[in-house]
Amino acid sequence: MPSLKDSFDELVVRVQSGRDLDHASYEPIYYLIFPPQEILAVKRMLPAWESRLRNDGWTVQTFSMAQAVQEIIGQAPLLKLWVAADAKAPLNWDKTNQALANYIPGELKKRLEAALDALQGQKNAILLVTDLEALHPYTRIGALESQLYGKFCVPTVFFYPGERTGKTRLKFLGFYPEDGNYRSVHV
Repeated sequence: MPSLKDSFDELVVRVQSGRDLDHASYEPIYYLIFPPQEILAVKRMLPAWESRLRNDGWTVQTFSMAQAVQEIIGQAPLLKLWVAADAKAPLNWDKTNQALANYIPGELKKRLEAALDALQGQKNAILLVTDLEALHPYTRIGALESQLYGKFCVPTVFFYPGERTGKTRLKFLGFYPEDGNYRSVHV
């Protein structure tokens, strides 16, 4: 298995060369796939990778899923209701997670779409989407990617903790069932 550095180097080459029109997609969507046990290593390397991209002439924007999820929950109109319901049954995690899973994905889609819209027309812009592990157990990035199809106006890199099980199949966090509905380049 290639090192994180080697994988990032390959990713940069692919982003610089752009996407070809093929049967899957022509949108500039890229996944840097790494084992879930490497999450902290990726977080440590991210500032250096962002600097490298800036030095290569890119205008780098970062979108943290963890930060977005935290803000969404903190600003949710139903927060008081959720807290009250959770206080009545604090061990009913399935109910709590389902309530959040019904709300969070739609809000994440809006925020990610707004981040992409803000970059539209900017020369050499790139969006780095980090902290995908924060989507568990609410949703998976493949669902958001498919809902945003047609909105990816700049190269968008998803830092994906999981396993590659084929050319287009991925296992989020290494334990979700395989999903082959990605229209992206996987490195």
